[in-house]
Amino acid sequence: MRALLDTCVIYPTVMRQMLLRVAERGAYTPLWSARIIEEWQRAAAKLGPDGVAQAGAEAALLSVDWPEAEVSWPPSLESRLWLPDPADVHVLAAAVAGSADLILTLNVKDFPRNVLAEEGVARADPDGFLLGLWKAGPELVEEAAESVLADANRLSGDTWEMRQLLKKAKLPRLGKALTVS
Repeated sequence: MRALLDTCVIYPTVMRQMLLRVAERGAYTPLWSARIIEEWQRAAAKLGPDGVAQAGAEAALLSVDWPEAEVSWPPSLESRLWLPDPADVHVLAAAVAGSADLILTLNVKDFPRNVLAEEGVARADPDGFLLGLWKAGPELVEEAAESVLADANRLSGDTWEMRQLLKKAKLPRLGKALTVS
C-alpha cells in the first residue's frame, strides 16, 4: 500500500514519527512532494529560528531515509484536477503521480471521498489508519509506538505515558487501544 502524507500529518512530530516508524516496519510505503515538505518548513517558522532549524534537519533526514518517497508531476496533471480548496490540489496531484492508494490527512472537508475516488485514491485519518494497521498486526504498531515513546521521553526530559502522548498527537483511539490491550 502506498500512502501520501499531507503536511498536516507530517508537521506534528509524534504523528510523523508514528507514521514513519510503522512504514519502516513494512506496513506501507510513504509518499510526499517537495511542496508538502516546503509547507512543513513554512509552518515550522512559527516556532522561531529553532523550529526552522529542527524542521530543516528533520526534512533532510527524510530525504536520506526515504529517497524514493518524494514524487513529482508535470504541471498538466495539476491543471486537470479539482478540489474544494485549490491550494490542496497539489496534494491530490502528488497522490496520483505517486500511484498512492490513499491520502493521510486531517483535512477531511477539502478532500471529498467522491472526488478522490474518481482518481482512484482514498482518504484516511492517521488515527484510524494506524488503528487499522494495529488490528491487522499489533506487534508492528506496538514496536513503533514504544520507539516513539522512548524518543519523546528522552527528548523532552519528561516521562510520558503512551495514551497521553498519542492523545496529544491526535492519535487518541490508537493510544487507547495500545494501553487497553
